[in-house]
Amino acid sequence: MNCYSKDESEKAEAAELLEKWFGCEIQCEQIDRSVLFAHHARGCTIVAAKLSQSVVIYQNVTLGSNMRYNNIQNKWENMGSPILAENVIVADGAKILGPVTIGKNTVVGAGAIITKDIPENSIAFGVNQYKSKNPAYDLVFKQPMPSGEEIIEVDRQRIREFDNQ
Repeated sequence: MNCYSKDESEKAEAAELLEKWFGCEIQCEQIDRSVLFAHHARGCTIVAAKLSQSVVIYQNVTLGSNMRYNNIQNKWENMGSPILAENVIVADGAKILGPVTIGKNTVVGAGAIITKDIPENSIAFGVNQYKSKNPAYDLVFKQPMPSGEEIIEVDRQRIREFDNQ
């Protein structure tokens, strides 16, 4: 099963299984094989025009439409879905809506709501806010990731320090 298949019936079956097992919906016009879904994409709704190479998407992320109907002109406006360029990371709970482009090497922070284009090498946060990324740091996802045991040990040390205050 794979969501990248050229076979539409295989893609549909893979999408159905993702929704059943992980509560994740993926409808994407073009998705690179290197796209990663952290934590199995639990709770994600991904309706995108394009997910480029090395995109990483965490849980509870929504990518989708933000169109509206203009009653005066009798037509739909703001049609289209997001495009995520190379090496974009979308953190937990972020929402990217409408015909927007997220530039390469950008991190969309947890809980961000983005309805406007974000330039490359940025950190997007809040509602349509962004700043330049500090090139000295990679945020959220960088291989190799620390092991679960390393994170647990750091947390135990923090608890000891907290309890001794």
